[in-house]
Amino acid sequence: MEHIIYLALGSNLGNRAANLKAAISSLTPQMTVKGKSLVYDTPPWGITDQPRFLNQVVKVETYLEPEQLIDHLKRLEVALGRVSGVQNGPRLIDIDILFFDDMVIESPALTIPHPRLHERAFVLVPLAELAPNLVHPVLNKTVKEMLRNMERKGIKKYKGKQS
Repeated sequence: MEHIIYLALGSNLGNRAANLKAAISSLTPQMTVKGKSLVYDTPPWGITDQPRFLNQVVKVETYLEPEQLIDHLKRLEVALGRVSGVQNGPRLIDIDILFFDDMVIESPALTIPHPRLHERAFVLVPLAELAPNLVHPVLNKTVKEMLRNMERKGIKKYKGKQS
């Protein structure tokens, strides 16, 4: 069975744009990219004393089930150069599952939808490009509604080459 997934990508170390591009390229063959948002240059969230991020959201189709997908994405992050660090700290690449079909999952290994996506403009801005009317299955709000009153200060379209 094929599943529709929305992934958030982020990078604030090294060649940030190349890191996002490499992450998207590494998704195949387990996933087929169906859409990509523009890349956004965003201020750090959580720990603010670190470099700015590039963020992007991609829509993919996959045959992987949720637990298989999270394991696969964690392996991809390591293969792309990610090392363990401080939560919300600097990273070469970060790949988060935002939505997996309309599933709601809470397990020690995985929470879907992403538990903080509705608090993060750096995720909602690019997600709204791809799926403004996608409904959060827990909050019962569309992406557009979640973004409506969100502070977007410092979020701007990336001026470099879009991946």
